[in-house]
Amino acid sequence: MYHKPPTTEAQLMTRAVAMSGLTVRQLAEIVSENIPPDLKQHKGWLGQLVERYLGASAHSKAAPDFEALSIELKTIPVDESGTSRESTYVCTVPLLELANVSWEASWVYRKLSHVLWVPIITPPLTALPDRLIGMPLLWRPAAEEAASLRADWQELTDMIALGQLEQVTAYHGNILQIRPKAADGRALCWGINEEGERFLTLPRGFYLRSRFTTALMQKYFQLQK
Repeated sequence: MYHKPPTTEAQLMTRAVAMSGLTVRQLAEIVSENIPPDLKQHKGWLGQLVERYLGASAHSKAAPDFEALSIELKTIPVDESGTSRESTYVCTVPLLELANVSWEASWVYRKLSHVLWVPIITPPLTALPDRLIGMPLLWRPAAEEAASLRADWQELTDMIALGQLEQVTAYHGNILQIRPKAADGRALCWGINEEGERFLTLPRGFYLRSRFTTALMQKYFQLQK
């Protein structure tokens, strides 16, 4: 089954709700997708599986997954208590393009302004095909969340724009953090140092901290810690 992109939020949510309760194996059978042996060498496969079922259109473009609706899709592995099992990747950090970018024009803002969260129930030792698709959540940041995201983004991007990229660690940022994102140490890109000169460095990505997404899941789904 290959859905065309949804044209309304209601259509998207109908599909997402219909998907909840299925195992990864069942969803893969519906879209005629082979399940990889694990996700270590196939990062992003599970999100792509859900994208195909729901009819996402943006794929790898710098735009929300459901372009016509301006909605981003985020699958999130959680345990049975609703605790997020890892940080959530948002987008790459455009290391050479941050100096004159406003928050409202940033990739992070566009990606997180309206998100369809699809939890993947992943108890310890559960094989990939047996993991369950959870009930979806269509989320917009509340005023306090939006302010925290903006403050984190501003702090992090200011450091990079000032040539302090190598000083940015995963400890910076309350909700949003920056971490290296590369398959191996050979995948390099250009950054700017404090002298304003280009240098080769690891690509970076914006991530949401797991403590934030855990609180989000437990708040909206009333899950026990």
